[in-house]
Parts: sequence; structure tokens; C-alpha cells
Amino acid sequence: MTYRVCFVCTGNICRSPMAESVFRARVAEAGLGDLIEADSAGTGGWHEGDSADPRTVAVLDGAGYGTEHTARRFQPSWFSRLDLVIALDSGHLRALRRLAPTEEDTAKVRLMRSYDPAADDLEVPDPYYGGPEGFEECLEMVEAASDGLLAAVREHVEGQAA
Repeated sequence: MTYRVCFVCTGNICRSPMAESVFRARVAEAGLGDLIEADSAGTGGWHEGDSADPRTVAVLDGAGYGTEHTARRFQPSWFSRLDLVIALDSGHLRALRRLAPTEEDTAKVRLMRSYDPAADDLEVPDPYYGGPEGFEECLEMVEAASDGLLAAVREHVEGQAA
């Protein structure tokens, strides 16, 4: 059975597509691509149908990650097919938990940086209104959290297989 993770930020053009790309790469490196799927969405629909922000694409390309992305808005009906919904900041966390139809669905929503044991702040700041350094910082945070996230998901997936 496939384990499904969805990363969520505001408009689905900066942080969440970055997190999706990094996590997909970690999943592929671990040889778990047939067991784990990742995608992303935004809490709002302002950028639906758009590609990822060019600065996100540049940072991902520079770090060796690829991204083919079309922005979309998170739908409450998706909870039924998702195992984990990863919010990039506490505003997204609150919005997603309000959308969750059941308590079980509410429990699926977690903060990205909660998977980084070295994180002293659980927010991944929105780089949209800043320069390239904000996108680089965002990538560093996402990469650091992706290892812990993969370990948690892998433990769950391997537990299901046992």
C-alpha cells in the first residue's frame, strides 16, 4: 500500500514545491519510490495552474533537484487518501486542521520542521517577498527536516510491511 504525503504552503509556488522535490529525491535515494508518493498544494488558490516561482526552480536546479510543478489548492476531500499532510508554517497548520473533516484527519497534519531535531524554530519562513537568500535558507531548512521525515515515514511503511 502506498504511503502518501502532501506538503502545503500558502500559494504552492515556493515552499511546498521545494519540500516536495527534496522529499521525492530522498525517497528515490532510499529506493522507496514504489512505496511513498509526495505531492504539494497551497492553502489558497491565487496561483492555481502556475509553475513554481522561478527563484524556487533556480535554487532547486542549483542544488541538483528537479521540479515539474503546477500549483493547486488543497482540498479537504484529499484527507481521505493522504497519510500525512505537512504544513510549512503554523498558519498553514491551523488552516489545515480547520479543514480536516475528522479528528483522525487532524492528527495527520504536522509541521515540516518538527522532523528536524536541530530546529529551534518550527517555522519555514515565506521567501516570496525577499531575495534569493531566503530561498536558499528555505532549502536548507527543508533538506534538514526531510531526513527526519523520511525516517519517520520509512518506519511506518516498514511497520506496515511486517
